[in-house]
Amino acid sequence: MANKADLIVGIQWGDEGKGKIVDLMAQKYAVVCRYQGGHNAGHTIVVGDKTLALHLIPSGVLNEKAINIIGNGVVISAEALIEEMKQFGDLRGRLFISDKAHMILDHHILIDQARERLRGAKAIGTTGRGIGPAYGSKIERSGHRIGELKDTEKLAKNLVEYFETYRAIFEAMDIVTPGFDELKEELDGFAEALLPFVEDTTSLVWSSLDEGKKVLLEGAQGTLLDIDHGTYPFVTSSSTISAGACIGLGLSPKDIGNVTGIVKAYCTRVGNGPFPTEDLGEDGKRLGENGHEFGTTTGRARRCGWFDAVAVKYASRINGCDQLSLMKLDVLDGFEKVKICTAYEIDGKRVETLPESLENITPIYEEFDGWSGSKGANRYEDLPKNAKDYVKKIEEITGTKVGLISTGPDRDETILM
Repeated sequence: MANKADLIVGIQWGDEGKGKIVDLMAQKYAVVCRYQGGHNAGHTIVVGDKTLALHLIPSGVLNEKAINIIGNGVVISAEALIEEMKQFGDLRGRLFISDKAHMILDHHILIDQARERLRGAKAIGTTGRGIGPAYGSKIERSGHRIGELKDTEKLAKNLVEYFETYRAIFEAMDIVTPGFDELKEELDGFAEALLPFVEDTTSLVWSSLDEGKKVLLEGAQGTLLDIDHGTYPFVTSSSTISAGACIGLGLSPKDIGNVTGIVKAYCTRVGNGPFPTEDLGEDGKRLGENGHEFGTTTGRARRCGWFDAVAVKYASRINGCDQLSLMKLDVLDGFEKVKICTAYEIDGKRVETLPESLENITPIYEEFDGWSGSKGANRYEDLPKNAKDYVKKIEEITGTKVGLISTGPDRDETILM
C-alpha cells in the first residue's frame, strides 16, 4: 500500500523557522521535496557550530541517506542553484530537479527590479530576484523549463525572438538584453552543471510513495504570502499553502498525510504590506534583537510584533494542520508582559475571522504575565508555568494542538509534546 507524504508549511508571513523543523524531521525521511518558491526563500539551519543557509535545495540535504527533490512548482535561478550546490560536494544520486521547473533568467531579474523602482512608494518589497516575472512568464506561456537546457541552441534562439517581440517594453525599462552568443555560452554552462540532476520528479515521488518510502514535503514562504489566500498584493507569486504541494509536485490531495504548521511564538514580516500586530515601540525592537530577526536571503531586518491568533487560526484551517510547531518561545523570555491578538476591531466591530484586507485594523489583545527560563528546555515540564499557559491559550484560540516547541536554534533545544 502506498504511503502518504507528510507536509511542513509556514502559517505566518514566512521566516517561521521551517528550516530547523525540516532538518529535524528529515532525519526520519527517505525523500524530501520542495514544491514552490525560488531563491527568494531561505532556511537557516544550525548544526553544532555550523550555520547553513539553504535557498533552493531541500533541507533533507543534511541527511546523507535522503534524496532531495526540487519540484515543478519551484522557479529556479540556475546560477544560484549551482552556487548553493557547491556547499555539499557531489550530490549525484541525492538531488533531483524537475524537468518541468521554470527557470529564472536574467531578464526576469531586471524586470523585477525595474518594476519596483517604477512603483516607488507603492513598491511591494520584493527581493528583486526575478521570482514574480518568472512565474508571470510561466502563466502567460512564455517561460522556459529546465528541461529545455537539453537543446541550448534552440533555447537561445527562442529567447532572442522573445526579446525582439517585446523590444519596446525592454527599452522603456532601460533593460539591455543579451545576444545569441552571450546567451548560448551562459546556457551551456547551466546545462553542463544541472542536466545530470534533471529528472521526471513526479514519477520519482510517485514511485517513492508506492514503494512505501517516507516522503516529506516542504514549502518556502508562509501561508499569508500565498498568491490567492495571502495579504494580496503584498504576497509572493506562488501557492504557498499545503494544496500547493499537489500542484508543485504532481500529487493528488489523497497523497497528503500529516500536515505540520510552523509558527513563531510571536510574529514577523519582511517587506511591505499590512501587519496588524506589528509593534513599532521598544517591545518590537526587543523581539527583533532577541530573535536575531534578519532575513536569511536578503539580510533585511524583519518587522516584529505579537502573536496573531486570528491569522494563525485561518492559516491552520486552510492548510488542514494536524499540529503546530511553536518556534522561538525562548525569545519571549524576560518580557514582563506578552500579548496574543485574539480578535480585530474593524469599523467599531469585533471580528474573529481574517478579512479580505488587513488595512485599517486595530488588534484586540489578551495580555499574559511573562516568564524567564524557557531557553534550552527540552521537556515540557521544565517550562515555566506562564509559558505553559501561553502555549495552551494558542491551542485554545487556534483550535490546533501544539506538537513541538522550539526553545533555541540547536536540534536538542526542542520539546516534543
